[in-house]
Amino acid sequence: MPFVRIDALGAGPDRLDALGRAVQDALVETLGVPPDDRFQVLTGHDGTTGSLRYGDYLGVHRDEGIVFVAITMRSGRTPDRKRAMYRRIAELAEDYAGTEPRNMFVTVTENDSIDWSLGDGLAQYAPAGNGPAGASGAS
Repeated sequence: MPFVRIDALGAGPDRLDALGRAVQDALVETLGVPPDDRFQVLTGHDGTTGSLRYGDYLGVHRDEGIVFVAITMRSGRTPDRKRAMYRRIAELAEDYAGTEPRNMFVTVTENDSIDWSLGDGLAQYAPAGNGPAGASGAS
């Protein structure tokens, strides 16, 4: 279950929705994420009360169309699948939101099953009593 944060400069609700759809569709296509497994925080920055900073690091020229995408997910995907995901996010962001691929800055942070609670105060992916990941500790 990926958790996605998208921050975009000068983005209103329609562009943010398009970017969110682009990322979700890419996750479904490249990583096999279920279509209804969509948990995203979408934030537009107006340049006055909130802004984004960026540079031309590694020779990629970015501009005011910059979009930062931070994906947190359980570990286990291969480097090739991640490369496919990055490529597909950039393609779909261009198709859906008109965002140039050079302006899509994507990071992935991976963790373990025990690092997720999807509600009700439970570790649904690592319930207590299921070995080391779900073992309950002494109080």
